[in-house]
Amino acid sequence: MIAPPARRVRPGARGTGKRLGTGADLDNRRTRLLFPAPAVITVLALVAFPLAYTLWMSLHDWSGSLSESARWVGLGNYRRIFFEDSRFWGAFWRTLLFGGATVVIQAVLGTGLALLLNREFRGRNTIRTIALLPMVTTPVVVALTWTLILNPTQGVIPMLMPQLHLPQVLWLSDPKIVLLTLILVDTWEWTPLIMLITLAGLAALPHEPLEAARVDGASPWQTFWWITLPLLRPAIVVAVLFRAIDAIKTFDIIYAMTQ
Repeated sequence: MIAPPARRVRPGARGTGKRLGTGADLDNRRTRLLFPAPAVITVLALVAFPLAYTLWMSLHDWSGSLSESARWVGLGNYRRIFFEDSRFWGAFWRTLLFGGATVVIQAVLGTGLALLLNREFRGRNTIRTIALLPMVTTPVVVALTWTLILNPTQGVIPMLMPQLHLPQVLWLSDPKIVLLTLILVDTWEWTPLIMLITLAGLAALPHEPLEAARVDGASPWQTFWWITLPLLRPAIVVAVLFRAIDAIKTFDIIYAMTQ
């Protein structure tokens, strides 16, 4: 056989092709970086800069007046808060108690309501809509409404206490009760959020494992504990994280109800 003639390659042709490929990759890389740029700039402007500025202010003594310059104190502010301010640790532990109690109660109630409202029955969509109303109400309005309900002289609940043969309770004045009152009000307002996220998780669950468990004779409790709950855990974790972050930052209902 006669071999075909070898293809001649001009010197520098391979290198030229490589350089063209590198230039195209560089353009694509620049294009990919261009799309997330607005989001990155927004995060830097709204999150990173305020956080850095707050850290800078925490290391200075400054009244906030433009006519006064900030004075560097280093860790003096932190030392005064942690070791000299007697109110800090009490507020810290009360914040953890409030946040932890509200998140646990709301996670249990929200998951239970989601399981109930996930069933087929008449008026289900109406009940779902009504259950979401506390969540869409302004927190200050919720706080003022509950302040009127718990008013010791004109509130509905104090009026019902004697008829139920229960002792009167100063819901917003007794230091032993007021934290529990705030936990209950926050639970009433934000349990629908966990219910909503859990309902979305239930709607996305596969039906095959549930049908297989039903065929194998598993009880409703066994089906829930061993199949539904493990599959639902990612949605519950997301809901709990959202509520934990928000519960620690709660200010509006606490200030509006207790000043």
